This record gives sequence, C-alpha cells and structure tokens, in this order.
Amino acid sequence: MKSRTAGMWWGSSIEAPDPRALARFYAELLGWHLGHEEADTAIVAASPNGPFFVFQRADGYRAPVWPPVDGQQRPMMHFDFQVGDLESAVAEAVALGATVAEAQPQPNVRVLLDPAGHPFCLCLELAE
Repeated sequence: MKSRTAGMWWGSSIEAPDPRALARFYAELLGWHLGHEEADTAIVAASPNGPFFVFQRADGYRAPVWPPVDGQQRPMMHFDFQVGDLESAVAEAVALGATVAEAQPQPNVRVLLDPAGHPFCLCLELAE
C-alpha cells in the first residue's frame, strides 16, 4: 500500500465481551507482547512493527457458533496457527482457557474456541 509509511501499524480487530482478557489469552498463546490496554481496547503485537491483534469491547456480543448453524451467529473470520506438535499445542491452549470444538474437520487440524468463543485452528506442520 503506497500510503503506508514506516511506523504505521496494521492488523486485525476482533470483538469481545472482555477485550483485555482475550488479549491476554492470545498474548500467552502466541508468546506475543501485550502492547496496550484500556477499558474497551487491548492490543497484542508480534513485534513493535506488527502484526497486531486489536481486541475491542462489543456491547451485546454473541459468540459465533462452530460449525455454522443457520440462524445463529456465524464466525466472520478465524485464525490459523501452525504448530510442530498438535497434541501439545492443544493442551497448552486448553490450559490457557481455550476449549476443543466438538466438530473436527481434518485429522491434522484442531479447531478450538478462544475464551470469547471465536474459533481458531491449530494446524500440524506437515513433513515435506
């Protein structure tokens, strides 16, 4: 993007009922830095230059349903994280507050729900 200059940040914004708690969850899960916290917003960063996850309070928040169900809140996006040991990564995420989703579409991927109910995937690094 030509209008982007050094020092400008970029990332994704995620709605949550408690943005600070969800930011802490992802900071721990990813080993990223919790860069900013206030009542309605918290930011997690991979490095000072990003990428960033911005968590924002959403009044009337409804957790998405996985797998999608007609008439229910659909997931609008999800994160994919590659891991070297799938079962260890799942155990670590669960210890931090994630839950394993009932529906699992692939043997080399585990769908989990973060503490706010957003689905995310842990994907096993496949040998080449």
